Order: sequence, then structure tokens, then C-alpha cells
Amino acid sequence: MRINREIRAPQVRLIGKDGKQVGVVTIEQAQAQAKQDGLDLVEISPNAKPPVCKVIDYGKFRYQMTKKERESKKAQHQAKLKEVKVKPNIDEHDLQVKIKRAREFIEKGNKVRVTCMFRGREMAHQELGQKVALRIAEELNDIAQTESPPKQMGRNFSLVLAPVGKKK
Repeated sequence: MRINREIRAPQVRLIGKDGKQVGVVTIEQAQAQAKQDGLDLVEISPNAKPPVCKVIDYGKFRYQMTKKERESKKAQHQAKLKEVKVKPNIDEHDLQVKIKRAREFIEKGNKVRVTCMFRGREMAHQELGQKVALRIAEELNDIAQTESPPKQMGRNFSLVLAPVGKKK
């Protein structure tokens, strides 16, 4: 953002200190107007034809911009990756509890990694664990979609679910 003497355009669209549009004037006239008012000439929209400049207190303007950025960052929700771990021989009720917990995470806007852990002889029947993980994804497909394809990594089978659309 350019101010005062840094502005290089021959003509600018000037907005006065009261917020009313003065019109298209030369850069010298705009700088004289800013100096007369005891304020700065700030280039608000450099890409416009002609560029838009405003007569304001630059320090105050910069403070308001940083304050606005801070407020917008505060309103943003950072999507975290939560994890739900299951075993291939999980009982029906326990599975429903895990699904309910994953649903809560997704409704809050977080991603969920479903991990099925295999121990010992369970490695011989990996298809059982895959069925469990895919069933969770299927139960949650009304509010989530699989973000990464299901994959086997050592003794774990995992997939990532991401929320679809807006949060409730």
C-alpha cells in the first residue's frame, strides 16, 4: 500500500477526509489537499483506472486494518484431525459408540481418521477390519466423505473422513 509521495499515477480518484468523493484530480492536487487537511494520501485501490486514493490518517488506518485481520482470524475454525480407533472384532454397541463420537467430531467441523488396529492373529483376517472401517465411513456418509483412500500401513488400516458442506 503506497502513501503520499510513493503514489506514481498522474491522476487519481480522490476521496476526501469526510468520506465523500471529490472526483478525478491530478496527484499534485490530491497531495496538496491531504497536506492542507494535515493527513496522509493513501492509495486504497491501486488496480482501478484511475487509482483510488483517500485522505486519511495512515497510522489509524493501519491500526484498523490489523484489528480487522485479527477479528477475521478469530472467527476462523481450524479443522483438526481427530482419531477414532477400533479393532476388527469390535462389538456392535461399542461400534455404535465410536460412530456417534466420530459424528460429533465431524459436526464440529473436524476431520476424523478411522484406524482399525490389528494384533497378533488378527492380521490373518484383515478383511474383517476393513469391513469395520468402511462400515463407519458408510454410516457417516450423510455428513462426511472419505478424503483419503483407505490404506494399510503396517498393522493399521486407516481412512480419513472430512465434513461435507456447512457445519450444523
